[in-house]
Amino acid sequence: MNRRRMLQAAALPAAATGLASPALAQAAPKVSWRLTSSFPRNLDTLYGAATNLSRMVSEATDGNFTIRIFAPGEIVPALEAREATSKGFVESCFTASSYSIGTDPAFMFGTVLLFGLNSRQQMAWLYEAGGNDKLNKLLYEKHNVLCWPLISTGAQMGGWFRKEIRSPEDLKGLKFRIGGLAGHVFQRLGSVPQQIAAGDIYPSLERGTIDAAEWIGPHDDEKLGLYKVAPYYYYPGWWEGTGILSLFVNKGKFEELPAAYRSILLTAAAATTSLGLAKYDALNPQALKRLVAAGAQLRPFPQSVLDACFDETAKMHEEYAKADPVYAEIYRDMSAFRQDGYQWLQLSEYSFDSYQIRRLRR
Repeated sequence: MNRRRMLQAAALPAAATGLASPALAQAAPKVSWRLTSSFPRNLDTLYGAATNLSRMVSEATDGNFTIRIFAPGEIVPALEAREATSKGFVESCFTASSYSIGTDPAFMFGTVLLFGLNSRQQMAWLYEAGGNDKLNKLLYEKHNVLCWPLISTGAQMGGWFRKEIRSPEDLKGLKFRIGGLAGHVFQRLGSVPQQIAAGDIYPSLERGTIDAAEWIGPHDDEKLGLYKVAPYYYYPGWWEGTGILSLFVNKGKFEELPAAYRSILLTAAAATTSLGLAKYDALNPQALKRLVAAGAQLRPFPQSVLDACFDETAKMHEEYAKADPVYAEIYRDMSAFRQDGYQWLQLSEYSFDSYQIRRLRR
C-alpha cells in the first residue's frame, strides 16, 4: 500500500468507497490553501518539510486538497508568518512558535523549553502527555490559530562565534543572533541579542553587525556558510535540546475543512515530523565532518558559562510564571514531565549511549 492509500485509509470512512460519484464529490471538495514559510528554499530539510506536507496531502486526496508553499518575502517576511495566519492573510504557515514571543512569551513552549526536554521527551509531551492540546487550548486559540509539529530538528548546536568564549565575562557586549527566550537569558548576562531571519545571518556576520549566530545544526549551518566568517562552533545549544518547528493554521479555515481533510492534514504533519528528525540524524554527522575539514573549530561551552546560563534561565522562568498563569501552567507541566522522563532515560538511553561512546573511542 503506498503512502497516499495509507493516509486515505487512516482518514476516510470505509463506507466512502460505496458512495455514488456526486456524494464522493461532496465529501472531497476542491480546497486550495497557501502556506507561507519562515525558512528559505535553500534549506532543503526545513523548506522540504513544508513541501512534503503539501505532497502527502495532495496525494491522499487525489489532488482535491492542495497547499501551495511560499518562501519568505513572497507574501510576508519570515518573522511575520504566524501573525499573517492569525489574521487570515494566509490559511497556514510553517514557522517557529518561538518567533512570536513578542506577542506572548509562552509561545516559546511550542518550540522548546530552555534547558528542557530532549527530542524524544518533547515529542512524547506534545503527542502523548497532552502538551499540544494544552498549547492549543490555553494559548494558540486566543490568537485565532491552531498548531501542530511539522519537523523536529533534534538537539541543536550552540552557534558560530568570531571569538572564543572562555567565561561568562565574554558574553558581555556580545552581539548574538539568537531568537526566543534564549535571547532574553543572554541579555540578562550582558549580551545584545538579535533576531535575524536565516537569509540575513551570513551577511550580518561578514559585516560584523553581529559577533555570533546560532541557527540549527551542521546540515543547515553548512548551507548558510557560517563557518567562513565565524570559525568557532560551540556546543551544546542548551536552549534547544530539541527544536520543534510548527504548522500553524488559521482556526476558522481549519474548522471549515471536511473531517477527512483535517485527519489527512494532521496525519501528514505527524509523518513529516518523524521523517524530518530521521533525516537530520542521518545528515548531521557527515555535515559535521565536512565543516571540521573546512576549518570549523569545535568548542564546548565552558562549565562556568553553562552554569551561569542555567541559573539565569531558572530565574527567568520563575519571573514569567509569576506574571502569567498560562506560562506558569505550561512551564510546570513540562518541567514535571522532564523530571519523570529523566528518571527513566538515565537508566535506558543515557547508560547505553554513555557506554557505547566510551567503548568506541578506544
